[in-house]
Amino acid sequence: MTPAIQTFFTSAAFGVVGASEDRSKFGNKVLRCYQENRKSVIPVNPKAASIEGIPCVASVADLPDNVNSISVITPPLITEQVVEAAITRGIRNIWMQPGAESAAAVARCEAAGVNVIADHSCILVVLGFRDH
Repeated sequence: MTPAIQTFFTSAAFGVVGASEDRSKFGNKVLRCYQENRKSVIPVNPKAASIEGIPCVASVADLPDNVNSISVITPPLITEQVVEAAITRGIRNIWMQPGAESAAAVARCEAAGVNVIADHSCILVVLGFRDH
């Protein structure tokens, strides 16, 4: 694990931005990966009440204070908006899953002093997700 990833996992709880009710989507698999690894996780989805039995919040701004790390599984243009919301909210660690990265979003994180993981590392690989 890289130092950036080790720092990411120091959060008491984690947000999954782009969490999906569809079990075939990465936004769902990342959420289940946190569950599988017994980590406190909160799905961020403005359209769902709950995903995988966990109540959703509508936006990054609605995440509880103990969430200092978020996984982002959104299209790059949305990732840029998520990063702005996360910086405003005080999120210190942002992991852009492969496909969510944007050069502008990475540069914004770096300028704000946010620990950013956007090197094509996938949390599903790092934590050894097994899809059941």
